Amino acid sequence: MSGQGRPSLGTVKADGLTLAIAGTRWHPEITDSLTGQAAAAAAACGIAEPLVVRVAGAVELPVVAAELGRHYDAVACVGAVIRGGTPHFEYVCDAVTMGLTRAALDTGTPVGNGVLTCDTIEDARDRCGLPDSREDKGWEAVVAALDTALLLRSIRCGRFSGGYAPASSGQAHLRSAGSRH
Repeated sequence: MSGQGRPSLGTVKADGLTLAIAGTRWHPEITDSLTGQAAAAAAACGIAEPLVVRVAGAVELPVVAAELGRHYDAVACVGAVIRGGTPHFEYVCDAVTMGLTRAALDTGTPVGNGVLTCDTIEDARDRCGLPDSREDKGWEAVVAALDTALLLRSIRCGRFSGGYAPASSGQAHLRSAGSRH
């Protein structure tokens, strides 16, 4: 597990944005934590009631993310794919990563990718935001999606002056929660 070079993602001021969180049901100890931590991050960023949906598995996330992206300002997807004894792991990981990226590009809505791709269940426990975990990918996926939504809103509203303006600096301006672009 690297995590090296990861930016600090505390919280952003995202009041007024809409957020949907999609979590898988496989490996419930892991995915329940990821989903709960994603919802906690949303609340810490000013979104008290994000939509939370659960899907069967990771392969189902991209189509759900694409539909949610048509209706929400940001989407975060969380789940866990654990390596087994077949090449299936590689196929699922590739499909999910490409699918979530495609959903974001097709909808113009940021999709935070909090899908763990781990060799072991112990690796997943260490990254899912449990009390003894070293990382919290559910939290990170939400903050990254909201930060990007704020930046996109600023660009789309013509209020982006060039250079990087972190969303939490107050320089990003929010569109009304009901508007899309």
